[in-house]
Formats: sequence, structure tokens, C-alpha cells
Amino acid sequence: MWASRGDAMVDEGPMLFALEGSRGFGESVAAELGARLADHEERAFEDGEHKARPLESVRDRDVYVLHSLHSDPGHSVNDRLCRLLFFLACVKDAGAARVTAVVPYLGYARKDRRTQPRDPVTLRYLAQLFEAMRVDRVVVLEVHNEAAFDNAFRVPTERLGMHRLFVPELAPRIDAGHPVVVCSPDVGGVKRAVRFREDLALALDRDVEDAFFEKIRGAGELTLGRLVGDVRDATVILVDDLIATGSTLTHAARSCREAGARRVLAVAAHGAFAYGAQQNLGSDAFDRVLITDSIWPVKIDREALGGRLEVVSAAPLFAEAFARLHGGQGRAS
Repeated sequence: MWASRGDAMVDEGPMLFALEGSRGFGESVAAELGARLADHEERAFEDGEHKARPLESVRDRDVYVLHSLHSDPGHSVNDRLCRLLFFLACVKDAGAARVTAVVPYLGYARKDRRTQPRDPVTLRYLAQLFEAMRVDRVVVLEVHNEAAFDNAFRVPTERLGMHRLFVPELAPRIDAGHPVVVCSPDVGGVKRAVRFREDLALALDRDVEDAFFEKIRGAGELTLGRLVGDVRDATVILVDDLIATGSTLTHAARSCREAGARRVLAVAAHGAFAYGAQQNLGSDAFDRVLITDSIWPVKIDREALGGRLEVVSAAPLFAEAFARLHGGQGRAS
């Protein structure tokens, strides 16, 4: 928004709030913007209820509220969601000109279709909650299913792609004398892997091949996976949106090794680690596993992994997106 100061018209710039549990990432984004986080208050009450409010005026401002929707030792994903929704509504009630929900990791995004009779489509319900808070836009990093995400929301959305972070990080590490293969651990992620391969091929100025795994799950367990593609003597980059237990990536990495892969690197936007991830990521099938800081990896002992797990900051990507959106330069992604 433009505000008058004397005879000049100046852009007051966007306001960025980061709620408790996401403040570290918010501070990194603010630093990239050359700005500061706006002040707010969060209070917990004895009965388990809470409140949050901005401590400075948001009237007629372009406001961004950042909060990842994952569980950690302090808060469940449901608690984080409730806090975010209430704060978004509070900022809107306080007169903000535009409110953008910035959700680096969007919890519940994987539940995007019915797989059993009377199943919930939780992603669609989540979208309706954001819309009920009257948000003007939702910004996320690398959603599980792009088409399902786009169809769930009725407000403008921005999907920031992790390929823009990982390709510059990995390109200098690729040996010139060996083939390179970008591999999806399942058929559903092929489009994501193809986009990654295209960007990597441009960065390397050479051909990069595709591969993927056919996967069958039964009762939530991986029961069969067949590699489609040639990875012999290649540097293989496994591309996925998130890591939970890591069983899928570990299965894929071992299969690539058995098929003759020279090196296996894995990248995932979100380290949503669950039980079993520590052991799986410690597998010698991986040379490196790269994630972003959309979820800080507090559930895993990075030192015990011997440097195998690397965290690449997504803050520059979000800062660029905010600057473009606030400047009216169209889409951020």
C-alpha cells in the first residue's frame, strides 16, 4: 500500500509475521528482505486455549503470516493450524489491506482424494478453512499433488518449486564424465522429477535422463517397487516432496545401487521426519540427502548421520516471492 509522508508517496512495504515455532525461518526470510519481523503477542491460558494478536498497526498494509503446519515436541499440527487460522482472521479484522497465508509445509496436503468409501478429502476442507478466514492468497513450498492443490482452493495460490533451490546446489557436484539420472520414487512424482531434470539439464548444459519406480502399497506398507530406467554408472538424484519415515527413498536408493548406480543423492522439500527416519537415512545407499528448512529437523540426530543430511535454506525463495507479489509483478513462482 502507498502511504503519504509529507508531499511524497512511499511504499511502506510488506509486513511479515512468523508465529511461534516458525520464527527461525521467518527471521531468515526477513533478513533476505532486508526487513524485520513485525511484532506480535501469543499467550497460552491455563485451560489450553490461546490468543495471538499483532502488536503494531496492520491497517491498509500488505501482510504476510508465516507458519508451517507440522507437528513438533511443542505443538501438534492441529494446534499449529488453529493458531494460524485465528491469527489470519485477527489481522484481517484489524484492517489489513491484503493478508497472505505463508505455509512452507502444508499439513494434510497428502489427503487429497478418497481411497476408501466415505473417506475425507482433507485438503479441500483445509482450503475452506483458509477461505473462511478471508485470506487473499496462500503461498506454499512444493505440494504433494499440484493438480489437487490447485483444485482445492478458491483463492489465489502460489506454489514455489524446490527445483529452484536444489538445482543450483547440486549442479556443481555433478561429475562431467558420468551419466546423470533424475529419478522419482513413485509414478505420482514423475511430473516433479521431470521439471527437476529439465532445470538440471539446463544448468549442466548436457543431457540428463529420467527414471522412476512403479510402486504398490498394501495396508500402508511398500510391498513392491520396480525400477524403470537405466541408472548404471550414473549419478542418480532421487526427487520427492517430503520424507516421513524415509522407507520409500531408502528402498529406491538401494534398488538404484543394485542396478549399478555410481552415486545416489536424494532431495526433498520437507523433512517431516517420523519414527524410522533416523535408521533409514543412515543407510549407506545414500551419498547425501538434502532437505529445506521448511521444517527444522529437530526429530532427527544430524550428527549421527555423519553429515549425510544437509539443510538448504528456502528463505531466499520466499523472500523473492514476497518481493514480487508485493511489487505487483504477477506470480511469484
